[in-house]
Amino acid sequence: MTRTGSSLARLGLTEPRAESTVTELGWWAGDKPAEGAGPIMWALARSPDPDLALRAAERLVQAVPDRADFDAALRTDQVFRGRLLALLGSSTALADHLITHPDRWHRLTASAPPPGAAATAALLRAVGADPDGPPAGAAGGSPATLTGAEAITALRTAYRDEVLVLAAADLAAVGEPELPVLDVEDVAAQLADLAAAALQAALAVAVAETEVDPGRLAVISMGKTGGHELNYVSDVDVVFVAEPADQQTTRLASRVMRIAGEACFQVDANLRPEGRQGTLVRTLDGHLSYYKRWAKTWEFQALLKARPVAGDPELGAAYAEAVAPLVWSASERDDFVADVQAMRRRVEEHIRPDHTDREIKLGPGGLRDVEFAVQLLQLVHGRTDESLRSPSTLQALAALADGGYVGREDGANLAASYRFLRLLEHRLQLQRMRRTHLLPAPDDTDNLRWLARAARMRPDGRRDVVGVLAAEWAHNAHRVRRLHEKLFYRPLLTAVSRLPVDSVRLSEQAAVARLGALGWASPEGALGHLRALTSGVSRAASIQQTLLPVLLGELARSPEPDRGLLAYRRVSEALATTPWYLRLLRDEGQVAERLMRLLGTSALVPDLLVRAPEVLRLLASPAAGQADELRRDPAEVAASLRATVARQNDPDAAAASARSLRRHEMLRVACGDLLGVLSVEEICVALSAVWVAVLQATLESVEKAIDGGPPPARLAVIGMGRLGGAELGYGSDADVLFVCEPVDGAEDREAVRYATTVAETVRRRLAAPNPDPALVVDADLRPEGRSGPLVRTLESYRNYYARWSEPWEAQALLRASAVAGDEDLGRRFLHMVDPIRYPADGIDQATVTEIRRIKARVDAERLPRGADRTTHTKLGLGGLADVEWTVQLLQLQHAGDIPELRTTSTLEGLRAASQAGLLSAEDANELAAGWTMATRARNAVMLVKGKPGDQLPRSGRELLAVAAAMSYPADGDPGIFLDDYRRTTRRARAVVERVFYGW
Repeated sequence: MTRTGSSLARLGLTEPRAESTVTELGWWAGDKPAEGAGPIMWALARSPDPDLALRAAERLVQAVPDRADFDAALRTDQVFRGRLLALLGSSTALADHLITHPDRWHRLTASAPPPGAAATAALLRAVGADPDGPPAGAAGGSPATLTGAEAITALRTAYRDEVLVLAAADLAAVGEPELPVLDVEDVAAQLADLAAAALQAALAVAVAETEVDPGRLAVISMGKTGGHELNYVSDVDVVFVAEPADQQTTRLASRVMRIAGEACFQVDANLRPEGRQGTLVRTLDGHLSYYKRWAKTWEFQALLKARPVAGDPELGAAYAEAVAPLVWSASERDDFVADVQAMRRRVEEHIRPDHTDREIKLGPGGLRDVEFAVQLLQLVHGRTDESLRSPSTLQALAALADGGYVGREDGANLAASYRFLRLLEHRLQLQRMRRTHLLPAPDDTDNLRWLARAARMRPDGRRDVVGVLAAEWAHNAHRVRRLHEKLFYRPLLTAVSRLPVDSVRLSEQAAVARLGALGWASPEGALGHLRALTSGVSRAASIQQTLLPVLLGELARSPEPDRGLLAYRRVSEALATTPWYLRLLRDEGQVAERLMRLLGTSALVPDLLVRAPEVLRLLASPAAGQADELRRDPAEVAASLRATVARQNDPDAAAASARSLRRHEMLRVACGDLLGVLSVEEICVALSAVWVAVLQATLESVEKAIDGGPPPARLAVIGMGRLGGAELGYGSDADVLFVCEPVDGAEDREAVRYATTVAETVRRRLAAPNPDPALVVDADLRPEGRSGPLVRTLESYRNYYARWSEPWEAQALLRASAVAGDEDLGRRFLHMVDPIRYPADGIDQATVTEIRRIKARVDAERLPRGADRTTHTKLGLGGLADVEWTVQLLQLQHAGDIPELRTTSTLEGLRAASQAGLLSAEDANELAAGWTMATRARNAVMLVKGKPGDQLPRSGRELLAVAAAMSYPADGDPGIFLDDYRRTTRRARAVVERVFYGW
């Protein structure tokens, strides 16, 4: 290869004749190849296909009548150079048109009028119609002077001239990067205006060919033409309206379609009423009658882009004005949202399987995904927000983002991907001016390279230009599909579409009446909350205005709508600066639905939520095949909590961190409880695991912070009561014992003093005032109770239990479990107390009698004054104490012989007793049902009231809320829940009386 040939190859010219052609054209920097590439050659090199551009340029130069002027312009006019060479290397069809009409090169220069300027007048003049006269199709309209084949040829040439100018300006920045880039939105709008002009010219010709007065006819553009977003090559969808709609206007409409079809583009009237089977032309009343009685959902979606473009302007405007109310009320139709979604799925089903991954328009992640999502959101929310009523996809998407119906980031990403896909579509169609939406096949490297260069892509250092195109296509298709699924299948859409139009934007009078009818005890107070949430012109207020009609419907189905709305206001105000909060409620339908159920039922949830808002994200619908985010492994949660707290060096910061993480987990568990995601056993285990992790982490931080050299003692924390049995509720204290052991020769007194300091510090830090449910570490079950020392050595415990232990202490030790501190010391403590709590020979009758006596005294003395023994969850008949004492009596009597009874769990103890034959299966089930019912009810009281309580409400909304928290219908009769509770605990009590009391 010669040196010149090598230089040409680097410029992208590979054909054998390239060197001689360039030399003949005189496109080098000087007069000879050795003088290098000048501006023309560099523009040629940047053309999408330099060889193609050079061949076309050679033909064009031979055809231009004023070669000297052409050559001068090419050398001196950067705009002309960029437009011409990019066009010649991009479109064989437009290059052929320019070569056929070589004088048109003047229209590509910098001094020529910009594209689109006077395009309508140019097309009308081309067929001899008066651009300034009344439009054809109206009374007294101006017909064309050309008819037949002559008119069609003139219109075709004029139309292709305008497309040539627009395409050259669109491509100019490819050949000369310094030139401005035409936005794809502007190109599409100019093409739509050009199509409208062509229809006007075709109508003028059709009127001239009509021998009699055809009456009034208006041409309504639909689809992309109506939306001002047409492609270079596309069918133009239209609907015809006429007065009268007779044979003459029908013949006129048919001629318009034929003339425009032969000259410019295919005209498609299949979007008319009844489609292909319907009459081509209808009167305005005929259209309205059909749309009101027979139209399907897709027809209203199509009407969203209806725009008069030709013919009688008054008739066209009347049509647009008449159908608009029908369009913007269409979403109130039954199954509207589902119909639109089903239609999109049907479109995808008709794509050839081998084209799915290359289909820019109809495939997954293609243009239709953007358009369908935007149109659905427009039709649902545009009923009340006129700013959304643009027929343009990009303008509507911007309005949706501005109004808060779509997240700003989502809207920007969707718009960017849509522009990218439209750019590829435009470039593909320009190549041969054919209608196509299909990317070249993956192995068609030449065409892929041409497309990438035509779309202004360049290698990025890691990939060649084909690789860049493939990556960009994959990225944008994936992004569009993800956002389409997020927006198009948003559950909130269906709810909004079903609301009466007057409730989507609430007037005060209507709101008060509706709130009262929906069950608000104080409609005026609720209205005050609504004003506070929706006042102003902020984006948040706009989103609230969209959300609240739906949220109010959900709240109305909750037990406490008044408290729920107040809670929602508190949460919204607390999270006002949290950017994702309202977006999450808007985009994730289940989050909004679940949140309203929680706020309208529980006082505890909103208190926790304002300080742990991140839990809201866990309310989203789980992905297919995945577990609900509200379910988590307690062991993993505990490990994460301990690791997080361990990173804090300051004990106060460590305690605060532990409380914060406990708050998060308590809220997660509360949500899972109220939503029926977690069972009662899972709830107890989760809450207990969190409490244990908090104790462990706080103890470790306190021990780490105490100065003075090596500690003189080991310290272990023994969980007792519900903590030891892993059966904690939301408001449970942590019953513990502290046991220590001297190390390295330290004296017992020194060890106890150190351990007591640590234990008191742990209790104090955890009990520090904070708005969360209290973290009380209760050591009253220690030997000698409150009057005894807080901490004892292991040997001290051994001596005490050997000499002074009473039956109730042995019973209390049945729930003992090492939960924190030195693990070996904890194990040895449990081993030491095993003979006490699991006596080898059981207990004698006197001890049984004593335990029964203590139980009777507890029931009599500790039941609060005025409490209802049938509905007290702890000390009531068949409640928690009844079942737990029964299990513990069986353990004291038989655990020495039956190892399976040696468990701290009540339910496991019942199962073991049943398997050992100590209880019948029926009795065990009755006791388990009573314990489970009482535990759930006790938790429900805490969730509903926000504070611990053992007594079920007697009536009213609180009882209804407790029943709802127990998964009973929120709008049902709470008496059913009370009956179930009493029946279940009554049966459990009957077993207690036989097994525990021996009656």
